[in-house]
Amino acid sequence: MERVLRNSRVLVTGGAGFIGSNLVESLLNDGNQVVCLDNFSTGKRENLKGFAGNPAFQLIEGDIRNYADCEKAAANIDVVFHQAALGSVPRSIKDPVTSTDVNIGGFVKMLFAAKEAGVKRFIYAASSSTYGDHPDLPKVEDKIGSPLSPYAITKYVDELFASNFAAGYGIDVVGLRYFNVFGRRQDPDGAYAAVIPKFVKMLMKHEIPLINGDGSVSRDFTYIDNVVQANQLAATVSQKEALNQVYNVAHGERTTLNQLFSTIRSLAGKYDKEILSIEPVYGPAREGDIAHSLASIEKARRLLGYSPKLNVAEGLEEAVNWFRNNL
Repeated sequence: MERVLRNSRVLVTGGAGFIGSNLVESLLNDGNQVVCLDNFSTGKRENLKGFAGNPAFQLIEGDIRNYADCEKAAANIDVVFHQAALGSVPRSIKDPVTSTDVNIGGFVKMLFAAKEAGVKRFIYAASSSTYGDHPDLPKVEDKIGSPLSPYAITKYVDELFASNFAAGYGIDVVGLRYFNVFGRRQDPDGAYAAVIPKFVKMLMKHEIPLINGDGSVSRDFTYIDNVVQANQLAATVSQKEALNQVYNVAHGERTTLNQLFSTIRSLAGKYDKEILSIEPVYGPAREGDIAHSLASIEKARRLLGYSPKLNVAEGLEEAVNWFRNNL
């Protein structure tokens, strides 16, 4: 039986976002009292509409950059799942000031408020971008290179603050380095939309997707259910050696952008044969991107009991079906 958190009072920051709302849903289903803190800068109200009538759910509309909001949200909380952040490498290159303000300033305010409130455990979304220019594959937690973007810097600095707080204040922290998460509720729109929902929506509209570079860039795409599982395991692990650590959260499977496009086209083409004839166009590589990413998940298996539920192909099939019914 899978280990899950039950009968606890939890806070999900960024709970109206893609990952956050899936976490909220899972935690409510397992009998927890869930508080969501979100300022809706990137999160969406429609992601929360299914929880609005649930007496175990509370929404606090606030900003992690405002310490009073953090204090209010952390009151009487057992576990914090900190998902709030400004994602996207290109966004951070265009506006490093705001990304730094949210991802570092907001992180420290939330972490300190949690400590002051007596929160037992603080689980936070770290990032595979922290590996930077380190050439080794697969990526192993204790070998990182120089960050390649302001976003990557902010996520690495968060890890340093978390480690410092664990040592200096005694709060239990667990960092989860997400690798290219995808799945239901992921936003296909906007300048910084992730590649998978963008591909799906464009193909469904018979538009021609753009692939940055020649399509040989590879990623360890990770289905949302695997990420939810990792968070649940991080919240419930009891072994002391598993705490105050950072873990890769991925499937351990490498997929190029060309392979990704081909798979999505085939899946969407089951419902619309015209999609099968669409070919992508290629443009310049994105600034700040790493060429290849592949995770070792052995540490998470060993210390957390992490075992990914769905591989990339299985996750893509579920995701395409969800987008087909919800876009």
